[in-house]
Amino acid sequence: MNYEKFIKQKQQIVAPSGFSVSRDDINPGLFEFQKDIVKWALKRGRAAIFAGTGLGKSRMQVEWGQKIHELTGGDVLLLAPLAVAAQTVREGAALGYEVHLCRSQDDVKPGLNITNYEMLHHFEPILFSGIVLDESSILKSFTGKIRNEIIESFAFTPYRLACTATPAPNDYMELGNHAEFLGVMSRTEMLSMYFVHDGGRTSQWRLKGHAESDFWAWVASWGVVLEKPSDLGYEDGAFKLPPLNIHEIIVPAEGPPANTLTERRQARKNSLNDRVAYCAELINQTDDTWLIWCDLNDESDALTKAIEGAVEVRGSHKPAYKEKAMLDFAAGDIKRLVSKSSICGFGMNFQVCNRMAFVGLSDSFEQIFQAIRRCWRFGQTKPVDVYIITAETEGAVLENIKRKEQDFKNMVDEMVRYTQGILSESIRSSEREMTKYNAEKHLIIPEWLRSEPIAS
Repeated sequence: MNYEKFIKQKQQIVAPSGFSVSRDDINPGLFEFQKDIVKWALKRGRAAIFAGTGLGKSRMQVEWGQKIHELTGGDVLLLAPLAVAAQTVREGAALGYEVHLCRSQDDVKPGLNITNYEMLHHFEPILFSGIVLDESSILKSFTGKIRNEIIESFAFTPYRLACTATPAPNDYMELGNHAEFLGVMSRTEMLSMYFVHDGGRTSQWRLKGHAESDFWAWVASWGVVLEKPSDLGYEDGAFKLPPLNIHEIIVPAEGPPANTLTERRQARKNSLNDRVAYCAELINQTDDTWLIWCDLNDESDALTKAIEGAVEVRGSHKPAYKEKAMLDFAAGDIKRLVSKSSICGFGMNFQVCNRMAFVGLSDSFEQIFQAIRRCWRFGQTKPVDVYIITAETEGAVLENIKRKEQDFKNMVDEMVRYTQGILSESIRSSEREMTKYNAEKHLIIPEWLRSEPIAS
């Protein structure tokens, strides 16, 4: 055996494990780009869909699950954030499918079943042929124990799909979580193969310079990435977004500028009454529907009292109450909703609203991005106005957000660049292989290892 053959044997090919289906067999209620993504994901068997908000991830995952059920005869479980489950049931009905809303294994019926992430412990994962993680990026919000429980629970599920918006800037751990859930590669393997540890900053990993192209090509082999249909060569059509108008409101405040996270939080507490008063005056003089985001419980309490008709959703509320409030707001039955982006900022369709205010900013760009996208998403017909109300002592908060936004755009552009050709290929395998190494010296093999003697 020569050396080249030996190296090739070390490569572990994770071949596609799904089904080939005709586009004609995919539900006509899907757009053309959605059909091709579903077709690709079915062929993969285990895949991730990183798609911009409003591109129809719910419909794609329902169609994928239905086809897995039809082709295997097994049941499929969809896990979703609170209130998103009921929303998905309606999306399924629009495609002509019944998606069963479940609270435990006893409620499961043949076909598609959906529950909230928090209810997973009431189910038997081994009994399902397929699993779908809706808004799968929220795995980061769970403790390591729950993240591991989800990955381990479905390690033997033959068909797996993860759906979420495009990842936050430089959040390679999120990509690692997805690869591990899909069984492509563990997070630690990914880090050792493509990254180097950034000195003493224990949580920071940096892509190896020579491995960047290989890394994104690897991601594109199991995940399809797009922010809009034209990223994959389709017409954007109705998926063009209306204008997004960001209004920065800086409230006067006394004290030195904040530099650290602790100082910023203290500055927010000191300016709470002034920021709430400004927001309440802005909203109460209109009859519009408003979505109001806060970061502190005290902000939430004060805003609910100061804004006419405001309904508060907070973490301590019972799940049934939170779910009803979010669905009522989405239906237009509630005109002012006050909450944190960590509670209501994932998965919900709030196109009924085109005006929102941030009266307290999280330091997580992803949460801010997701919160804005509840309203500014495909299907929104009006310009969206976002008011960011901060105290002058909080520092350059908006500038920091803009910097992270540019990082996000750069990352998405890079991901899309490697993903654009994915649907034009019949299939791609995910390889677990060594990053290419350009040797500068010839390898000297000892005499006793050679299968043939050295020519004299």
